Amino acid sequence: MAILLDDSTKLIVQGITGNAGKEHTRTMLEYGTRVVAGVRPGAGGETIYNVPVFNTVKEAVEKTGANASALFVPGKAAKEAAFEAIDAGVKLLVIIPEYVPLHDALKIVEYAKSKGTKVIGPNTAGLIVPKYRCKIGFVPNRYFVEGNVGVISRSGTLMYELVSRMTTAGFGQSTCVGVGGDPVIGTRFADLLLEFEKDNDTKCVLMIGEVGGSQEEEAAKLIIDGKFTKPLIAYMAGSAAPEGKRMGHAGAIISNGAGSMASKEAELRKANARIARKPDEVLEFIRMVNR
Repeated sequence: MAILLDDSTKLIVQGITGNAGKEHTRTMLEYGTRVVAGVRPGAGGETIYNVPVFNTVKEAVEKTGANASALFVPGKAAKEAAFEAIDAGVKLLVIIPEYVPLHDALKIVEYAKSKGTKVIGPNTAGLIVPKYRCKIGFVPNRYFVEGNVGVISRSGTLMYELVSRMTTAGFGQSTCVGVGGDPVIGTRFADLLLEFEKDNDTKCVLMIGEVGGSQEEEAAKLIIDGKFTKPLIAYMAGSAAPEGKRMGHAGAIISNGAGSMASKEAELRKANARIARKPDEVLEFIRMVNR
């Protein structure tokens, strides 16, 4: 079953003729993703790896029946591209670029919500479902194999590292999602836990968090409220981060004590989540769930 992606996903790549768009279109196609169209104003009629290019998202959706789009455009162009996809009826929008202006991200998220479009990102590596050989973004698929562990992460790099260890140890994944490292994103940890709760392919979830923000606390509250009942394993980076200092991601900032590691761990302990302090502990917790 999985979440967000399946064998009915038909993907558009906005910005397909750029270096990043072209390269990652190739890797998505090689993995098995159904990339049905690309969009670049003025490039209509061209093809990239046999994928037809259209001038507008509306035309691409009408001609191909696409239901998802990946934005490989500069951050400053993301709002216009996102609104175009949302207006064309795309139901899953993955915003890859970083440096999307904060107010643009706020407008994108609000508009998408009003139109029933799910947004992943901005500033995300993307997502992958090994069962369906489908990925959107630049997730390195060689690390991912089919299994029953859902993975949600604020960091793409940490997701690759922990998933590679899981795979080596014999544990596969159901769906893996990089939610994005910015302060304003379209889909948060709690939103995805609600999806995983309904997913028969997911037995437990690994949540890879960071200092800053409130996503981990929101996830803990979901468990306390009885809305997520599957085992949750939490691994969080940034335990030594000083207050007010940005640590990698724009969202990884402790401000006035909010978003500290101590507050996150306290809430997760209340929820009886399993907190791993080392990668090996992640594997041990997954073994316990799968006994």
